[in-house]
Amino acid sequence: MRFLKLIFIVMFIALPLTASAQKAKTVDELAKMYDVSSCKQCHTAQFEQWEKSMHSRSLFGSKRTMGGFKGSLEAGLFKAFGKSGATKVEEVKMEHFAQCFKCHLPHALKDGTDELAQQLAKAFVDGDAATLRKVGINCIVCHNTKAIVHKWQDGEPEKGVIYGSKDGAHPDGTYKTMKKSAIMSEAVACGQCHGLGPNLEAPQPSQCATAYGSYLHAYIPSGGTETCQDCHMKKDGKGHLMPAHGDADMMKRGISVDVETKGYKFLMKAGDSIPKAVVTVSMTNKAGHRLPDG
Repeated sequence: MRFLKLIFIVMFIALPLTASAQKAKTVDELAKMYDVSSCKQCHTAQFEQWEKSMHSRSLFGSKRTMGGFKGSLEAGLFKAFGKSGATKVEEVKMEHFAQCFKCHLPHALKDGTDELAQQLAKAFVDGDAATLRKVGINCIVCHNTKAIVHKWQDGEPEKGVIYGSKDGAHPDGTYKTMKKSAIMSEAVACGQCHGLGPNLEAPQPSQCATAYGSYLHAYIPSGGTETCQDCHMKKDGKGHLMPAHGDADMMKRGISVDVETKGYKFLMKAGDSIPKAVVTVSMTNKAGHRLPDG
């Protein structure tokens, strides 16, 4: 009997510890949990492209993203949203980041604690770029966490599996299996984060990216056939850099600009002519969605 009691006591103590170990309490713990450094050994070019991409710094962006989070916390959550339950960093919970992190850091929602949310909130408020750059959208997020959309049909993403273009073995210590993804080459894979419309299911709805909605509602009905991957990965050969705004090649293909000028002289009175010019600028959107968008 004493032996059984000892077993129950050990189980009571061990189970909470096991459960808590499955969640990341710090940025470093989340970064370790989703470490992709081993990917570089076999996918060097793709890894180097990704490292330079906006996806790799999804909490920092071009610094504007970090500033956006700072403003949403200080002016929004802590002040304007009086029913949020959070008026300072120490009161922030992961649920407060749900509508933003579902795209900017989905693995934090899945595997992060409120302590992690508070550390990230402090980093946003303090402008701590070094901390925010430690985590972002990486190989595991796209090729596992977000690799399946129709979960009632295809199930949840499996542990230890990398989803891509084929089935087979995968030479990695953690992700040892490859499985073919039904969506990896389709626009819907990108549409998960690049938007259909307002997040009306969230407690504080907001409108963010709608590029995928524009793609479905305008580009496809007008006869468009290319996917997000065709334009943002394949055409310029930039692959996992996945460039968009700010990239010269993307801008040249996405927007046509025609400028027509006509010069003349405006005669106010005899002997007093004023040089004038009429400049007509025509801009045509050739992208598969509205511009600008995210």
